[in-house]
Amino acid sequence: MAPDGPPAADGPRLDPDLRTRAEAWLADDPDPATGSALTSLLERSRTAGDPAIEEIADAFCGDLEFGTAGLRGRMGPGPNRMNLAVVSRAARGLADHLLGDLGLKDPLVVIGYDARYNSQEFAHRSAAIMTAAGCRVQLLERFGPTPLVAFGVRHLDAEAGIVVTASHNPPADNGYKVYLGGRAAQPDGQGVQIVPPSDGQIAARIAAVGPVRDIPVADSGWDLLGEQLREDYLEAICALPDPDGPRDVRIVHTAMHGVGTETALAALHRTGFVEVHTVAKQADPDPDFPTVAFPNPEEPGAIDLALELARTVEADVVIANDPDADRCAAAVLDPHRDGWRMLTGDELGVLLGDHLIRRHGYRGVLARSIVSSRWLARVAEEAGVDSAATLTGFKWISRAPGIAFGYEEAIGYCVLPEVVRDKDGLSAALMVAEMAALAKAEGTTLIGRLDELAAAHGLYATSQLSIRVEDLALIPSMMQQLRSAPPSQLLGSAVTTNQDLSQGSVETTGLPPTEGVLLLSQDDTRVVVRPSGTEPKLKCYLEVVQNVPAGTPSAEMSVLRRRADERLETLKGELRVVLGQA
Repeated sequence: MAPDGPPAADGPRLDPDLRTRAEAWLADDPDPATGSALTSLLERSRTAGDPAIEEIADAFCGDLEFGTAGLRGRMGPGPNRMNLAVVSRAARGLADHLLGDLGLKDPLVVIGYDARYNSQEFAHRSAAIMTAAGCRVQLLERFGPTPLVAFGVRHLDAEAGIVVTASHNPPADNGYKVYLGGRAAQPDGQGVQIVPPSDGQIAARIAAVGPVRDIPVADSGWDLLGEQLREDYLEAICALPDPDGPRDVRIVHTAMHGVGTETALAALHRTGFVEVHTVAKQADPDPDFPTVAFPNPEEPGAIDLALELARTVEADVVIANDPDADRCAAAVLDPHRDGWRMLTGDELGVLLGDHLIRRHGYRGVLARSIVSSRWLARVAEEAGVDSAATLTGFKWISRAPGIAFGYEEAIGYCVLPEVVRDKDGLSAALMVAEMAALAKAEGTTLIGRLDELAAAHGLYATSQLSIRVEDLALIPSMMQQLRSAPPSQLLGSAVTTNQDLSQGSVETTGLPPTEGVLLLSQDDTRVVVRPSGTEPKLKCYLEVVQNVPAGTPSAEMSVLRRRADERLETLKGELRVVLGQA
């Protein structure tokens, strides 16, 4: 182990041009807090080898990219961080897009925010800048869930919506999500996250903004959105559950230290689901997320407290929202696994789609992302309902023509597209509660319902292999390796389809190409490999289909599920070899 002591005199030093850029940023920074942080980093960077040098280099290596997910990144000083200066430029750029590129007069913008550090400040700054630019702004007077803004854009016929949130990212992050609507969007894009060319046009406007200190900032002029919007949203989503359906179900709910508790409980209670137990340590908003390493219900350990409470109160179902409440997860007692487990995003997606068809008579299009399970398409086909596969992300799922229900495997569900044309963890929570109550009244469970669907269509089992990299150049290298030397077999079955998604996809006809490769074998095993859009990862989405003979007893279903799990693990090993990661 190297001895402790001061950095070596010949360690790395801060590049003079980088210092000049950092000092120029400092002179233009409107926030004393980030200004002080950068001043400290610059002072420390005078010592060769100090970690501040690497921090400055990363913070100034480029601009935080504005894409189809808006902005998201670590908070701190510099153009590659989330801060008041970056947010100011984004707000002015969006205003210039609405007023200049689209030529709109008095565009209406709805702005909301979560309970993370700086979220309220970023939202208020955005309101002040967009008001000064000539927009009509309605700002939520307190923090709230992301679906509330997505609802507000459609409900208020607004031209744009902004939510300051980093969703389920780590505590150090924040983000800036943008929706378009009203006169700024086509009918299929009302209240939907932005897609090309809008993202590129907004990014160009942001890049053209001059010094931050020269951006006009209003002292007043925006309106505050009070409780009426929340009331209208609750009224809309609470109309979905069948008022005559069973309500005998015991629920555990966790908001994962986010902003979902108040609205989730209000919705559940109003619709008759009154036996709801909240995870007290995770119920109130806390930007430090103290009980979880990563505030995402999908992450190992994130719902441990909820499962502990579920065992104590003998709950029927656990419902978990992520911190901004646009995602929803469910956990149940699984007799096949001898304990509680989280349903996969695909399992919950097919349960919801089936439930909306059977119980609510949905007859529109059931949409899913191309990396999500094909099980939903089988359910739709059996019911005589149309289905569609889209590119990854709700910005595409929500645009599926005639959408009645949409989902992605990353626990995102759209059960009321005419109310919220995006993933909404709160309306989805109502449907999870209704499904659990109905299953209990029929003498079964959500696992039992999955078994019924498996008996009807085959057991579709999915999993993921994520390869995290330090060097981003490794991702295109692995993709090239897959394209140049693809496997001839998957689990011993011949590969019959090898599709380069960058050239377009048969499944997603009419949608833009996307970086990825789809493999399909003779026995219906499917693999989709694509780079993550938000993390330094290569992601492999795996699906196997296990035949379920007619009349298979419950005990045998356990065997079939274990067999499917084993096949998925074997498939992961094969993919690691193919990608050179064994």
